[in-house]
Amino acid sequence: MNKTVTYSPAYTLVPTYQCFNRCSYCNFRTDIGQSDWLSVKKVREQLHQLKLKNVSEILLLSGEVHPLAHNRQFWFERIYRLCLLALELNFLPHTNAGILSWQEMEQLKQVNVSMGLMLEQLTPKLLSTVHKYAPSKVPQLRLQQLEWAGKLKIPFTTGLLLGIGETESDWWDSLKAIADIQQEWGHIQEVILQPHSLGNQQVISTTSFSLERLPEVIARSREILPDSIRIQIPPNLVVEPNLLLKCLDAGARDLGGISPKDEVNPDYPHLTAEYLQSVLETAGWQLVPRLPVYPQYYSWLSPPLQKLVKAKEKALRCNKLINR
Repeated sequence: MNKTVTYSPAYTLVPTYQCFNRCSYCNFRTDIGQSDWLSVKKVREQLHQLKLKNVSEILLLSGEVHPLAHNRQFWFERIYRLCLLALELNFLPHTNAGILSWQEMEQLKQVNVSMGLMLEQLTPKLLSTVHKYAPSKVPQLRLQQLEWAGKLKIPFTTGLLLGIGETESDWWDSLKAIADIQQEWGHIQEVILQPHSLGNQQVISTTSFSLERLPEVIARSREILPDSIRIQIPPNLVVEPNLLLKCLDAGARDLGGISPKDEVNPDYPHLTAEYLQSVLETAGWQLVPRLPVYPQYYSWLSPPLQKLVKAKEKALRCNKLINR
């Protein structure tokens, strides 16, 4: 068995926390008008400070602006400009900004090496509970995004959110839908299995997902999903070392983007790559940095993006990013 686990040295930028969805478990969003937009000038300063910190990926994670809102174009142009700035400074952008139009996805493909959108769960019953006030969480809309990404040849990340009111059979149905799309288009790099974890901002009255079940879910997911998809888990939500190792034994092979702060779960700070390596070494695992786009998708990128990706890949090989 190959005992290699990957992660992406990353930094997260949030163009805006404002979001027209109101998912009752969310610890990320703010109401419209309650937070500032991230300025290009501030981002330039932040990214310059990262130049010597071995960061490869810039994750642009944004709250959603309604498709018909007066500032939708401003929002999109800000995200596009931040992606351009990241590229200018030799970082690799990966955008997750919710539901996009075909034209928006097509445009962002030019300035992103990969993109993402959580499927969360396919069951429509959540539209009357946790997604009652979240119009963009309609399952068919999110499936359409995965299909469009395939048609546009965008390397993509998706995933499930576990423990928000769905059933066990809902997990398998959602995973089978992802597997079907992958069989058709072959563009999905990773599926995240993210346990719902309680946070200070959420309004739902519920418990966290039972982490003891996560290895079981991973093992079944590995049976359902094609081998071309890597299973990712967030290590800051699975902090108990023995449980983390059980998740790897069950089939998880990626720990996602590791950066100073988890914007989705701000109450659970990211663990460092050095700490994670020390845990994994006890069971013979090796933690290896990766880029936000996998090698089999390099040919899908524009020539300028391919050139930058290959330069970053060479830098990963040459730099010793983890102190051992």
